[in-house]
Amino acid sequence: MAGASTQSAPMHVGLVIYGDLDATSGGFRYDRQLVSYLREQGDTVDVISLPWRSYHRGVLDGIAPSIRSKLDRPVDVLVQDGLCHPSLWRQNRHLSEPGSTVALVHHLQSDDPTGQFASLYRPFERRFLGSVDAAISTSAFIRTHASELAPSLAGKPSLVARPGGRTDGRALSPTQVTDRAKAEPLRIVYVGNVVPRKDPETLVAAVARGRPERDWELTVVGSHESTPDYADSVVRAAEQRGVEDCVEFTGEVDTDALEGVLERSHVCCVPSRYEAFGMVYLEAMEYGVVPIASSVGGASEFVEHEHNGFVVDPGHDAGIAAILTALDDDRERLARLGEGALLTAEQHPTWDETMAEIRAFLQSLSDGQ
Repeated sequence: MAGASTQSAPMHVGLVIYGDLDATSGGFRYDRQLVSYLREQGDTVDVISLPWRSYHRGVLDGIAPSIRSKLDRPVDVLVQDGLCHPSLWRQNRHLSEPGSTVALVHHLQSDDPTGQFASLYRPFERRFLGSVDAAISTSAFIRTHASELAPSLAGKPSLVARPGGRTDGRALSPTQVTDRAKAEPLRIVYVGNVVPRKDPETLVAAVARGRPERDWELTVVGSHESTPDYADSVVRAAEQRGVEDCVEFTGEVDTDALEGVLERSHVCCVPSRYEAFGMVYLEAMEYGVVPIASSVGGASEFVEHEHNGFVVDPGHDAGIAAILTALDDDRERLARLGEGALLTAEQHPTWDETMAEIRAFLQSLSDGQ
């Protein structure tokens, strides 16, 4: 049974994160799920919060004795969120107390094509990945790229543990999805921080290509605070392209509001230039919303092109516009794809199933000490 206790001996686990575990990103949500699940199984979990500073200041923390003293504790397994690699790149080799160190790799910062200093991150991320005893990756894409960055990882224990969704199954029935497919106009949703990596500007350009023939509605859900100058430029792009009347920027919304948007939407498009897994696509599929996902990253591991969604190359606004047009013209196809999305979400591992795999993996490392 999913989430059932394995009856194995309880572990003492440390989880290293930056800042507050309650932060809103998908990576922190994953970390919260892990902490909650392990504690439910009787394990002791120490959440070890490191100061979240600028990248170069974090690199200096990588040699700081004060950081080392926080990490060097007698846990069976010390799980380290890869986001913290600037503060960890040199620390692991000097730790004596943890039984094993494990990298939890949500994405690779040095892989981000929109990162201004991504190439400078590479040696520190490589050094971190080379210093751990094992790795957990959120997609096969990430595991492959992590091993390419740090070849020594290829010979160490590893696990691909994909995130669950928002509802662990489907949130709507096939009948509801089929009925919604008939509704006018075509409703498109973008969910994510308004940042260059997720590239909402390309989606705005795609919607503009449908004008004036198409009466599409686009809702952009997500915070503008990470890169406010870029977010302002996306709002201006909608105005300059003459689609400000059909594009709504909601900012960050609460769970109920987001679920309401997903219930009304036909298509979810986040045309990221890099998306390690793409949790947003899975969450949309739980509502039978057809995903248009990025080809760069792990989304193609569950989004099957023209079967339960679409996979497009980054920056391809013409391709996105063509897909939107085809779905607008063929509502029966839109319904079939929505039903396919629902089935994929229903068959995807739940959070408890994924966390049980992680616990068994950590237990194997603990038992092998």
